[in-house]
Amino acid sequence: MKLVGVRVEMPSNTPIVLLQETNDDGRMLPIFIGQAEATAIALALEEVETPRPMTHDLVRDLLMVLGVTLDKIVVTDLRDKTFFAEMHLSGPNGAQIVSCRPSDALAIAARTEALVYAEPHVLEAAGFQPEPDEIDDEEEDEERAEEVLDEFREFIDSVKPEDFGGE
Repeated sequence: MKLVGVRVEMPSNTPIVLLQETNDDGRMLPIFIGQAEATAIALALEEVETPRPMTHDLVRDLLMVLGVTLDKIVVTDLRDKTFFAEMHLSGPNGAQIVSCRPSDALAIAARTEALVYAEPHVLEAAGFQPEPDEIDDEEEDEERAEEVLDEFREFIDSVKPEDFGGE
């Protein structure tokens, strides 16, 4: 699979990440994700350097310091409209598999050279064959990523400590 990019579905204003098969039919797999993960993926795809490491940068850095490699992520299942994924790691303790949300796995994979896969039954259940005119070029993907970044910047500029509640 290829991580095509992040888009915002209208009118719900819900971010999705798009994966596309690199062989066979070129089916697309849309996965609804949170705004924070959408921003993290878009920043990585755009190779934006942040002043401080974001959470997914920290995970990447921790893996590197511990001598662990993220070999691949696999979108393993779709149950009750929820996607599941695994991170396949290799390191000093051998091969390990860690269950995770696809959005987090993809945000980390976008920062590494990890391969992305989806189980065939997941593609059959949620994938679709795009029409030739539905396949966007890189310029349109960049515009959409910039839209997500702009929305995140607006959020950061407007958020106040009181918005988080607590004492």
